[in-house]
Amino acid sequence: MEIRLQKILAAVASRRKAEAYIAEGRVTVNGVTAAVGAKADPDKDEILLDGQTVRPQEEMIYIMLHKPEGVVTTANDPQGRQTVFDLLPEEVRKSRLFSVGRLDYDSSGLLLLTNDGEFAQQLTHPSREVKKTYIARVNGTPDNASLSAFRSGLDIEGKKTAPCEITVTKKGPNAQIRITIHEGRNRQVRKMCEKIGHPVLSLKRVAVGGINLGGLPKGGWRYLASREVTRFISHHLHRIVPQQLL
Repeated sequence: MEIRLQKILAAVASRRKAEAYIAEGRVTVNGVTAAVGAKADPDKDEILLDGQTVRPQEEMIYIMLHKPEGVVTTANDPQGRQTVFDLLPEEVRKSRLFSVGRLDYDSSGLLLLTNDGEFAQQLTHPSREVKKTYIARVNGTPDNASLSAFRSGLDIEGKKTAPCEITVTKKGPNAQIRITIHEGRNRQVRKMCEKIGHPVLSLKRVAVGGINLGGLPKGGWRYLASREVTRFISHHLHRIVPQQLL
């Protein structure tokens, strides 16, 4: 598919500089000097800037998805179960997306999908301490001593969890609690609740950093707005924001 040369040259220059390079006759397409406003197919045409091949910058994609229970987060499942990628249209799945972190099979809620490897790697690195918030329904209602122990850290499989936040939002035989952690240990919230004697009955992740699930229905998805990604990257990852988001 043909697209404007300025967009292809975004891999090496700002739009203004790209237009200047074309106007100066420094860009060729299949050996012919390109004109301002020209288009090319990056998959078929030879595009050169000052004699050097220009490879188009892959468009970075950031998606939030509301994972339902009973869906796995891997791209392929040996058991043939539905994956989160099955919930996306075919044209979106072609973008070689992968999930940022995981949600276990029985949990629901916010899952981020992207093709930005650096974004995913930094987001899941323990040093970033990106907060993740969950709503859990548990058996019974934790007392103050249990809540205090939970906040201070619990010994889970020989390693103490980091201090975190927990609030009872609804008391009763099956209480509802809100939990915020910044670690990403396997099934951590479930194991912590089990540790204080209140096993999880249902678990839903509602936020990652400043990105909130909101009213997105189960199985639904949407692209993150540029402002959401920009704010998230700037605040949590302290890295350069991709040019396409500026």
